[in-house]
Amino acid sequence: MVINFTKMQGCGNDYIYINCFEKQLDDPNHLATILSDRHYGIGGDGLVLILPSDVADAKMRMFNRDGSESKMCGNAIRCVAKYLYDEHIVRKRQMSIETPSGIKIIDAIIQDGIMKMACVNMGRAILTPADIPVNLPGEHVIGRAVVLDEKEYSITCVSMGNPHTIIFCNDVVDFPVENVGALFESGAWFPEKTNVEFVQIINEWHIKMRVWERGCGETFACGTGACAAAVAAVLNGYCQKNTDIKVELVGGDLLINYTDDAVMMRGDCKKVFDGTVKIKEGGIA
Repeated sequence: MVINFTKMQGCGNDYIYINCFEKQLDDPNHLATILSDRHYGIGGDGLVLILPSDVADAKMRMFNRDGSESKMCGNAIRCVAKYLYDEHIVRKRQMSIETPSGIKIIDAIIQDGIMKMACVNMGRAILTPADIPVNLPGEHVIGRAVVLDEKEYSITCVSMGNPHTIIFCNDVVDFPVENVGALFESGAWFPEKTNVEFVQIINEWHIKMRVWERGCGETFACGTGACAAAVAAVLNGYCQKNTDIKVELVGGDLLINYTDDAVMMRGDCKKVFDGTVKIKEGGIA
């Protein structure tokens, strides 16, 4: 089987994108693990399928590096919009993309006929524990003290279509992200596992973040994670609603604006290269 693909990235969050408008793929979960391998495959944080939709301009399905399917990815959806626009599939400055977490509206920022950035309406932040989901009591989990591996952490839990756990720290660069991230990802409180954001407050308009993504490990960026981190910063009194908050990630910056009605995310989207890969039974030919 020969597959045409496009490698794209937003803030360094890189995925392999496949146009499935005319051809469907069998077993995308397994394909994601093969193609995402950075040593024996194409390399990336996962696989994204771009599909037709009956309710929107297009549909996105996203698979993590370990083959698990995620409901939403903020960096990936900007790249999907760029692919649709640049390839003349959906030539609109505002388009709708169906995801497992609902239909998202994307406003394209065009320069010289090419989509350079996008602003995405990510919908409302979800704070109810049962809907995140997180198995902790109460109406929300904001600055909640928990003990894991004999250490106490203060956590805030938010869903942006997928579960996030935010931990504030004084120095995100030296924080043991890999150890703590892996512990929380599969913690007993999280029936669907969780993404973990480690956040340092710079000032009320600027936060710095590293992210541990479920099914991937540490990545350069996470769009839904940046949204969740900005929401958590507001809920914990560090930042303000209705204000652009710069989220500084390893791979670049995102601007997040948290309102009562929605969380808006603005960031870049870039094509890296096109390619063709041949798949045989068990791996890449």
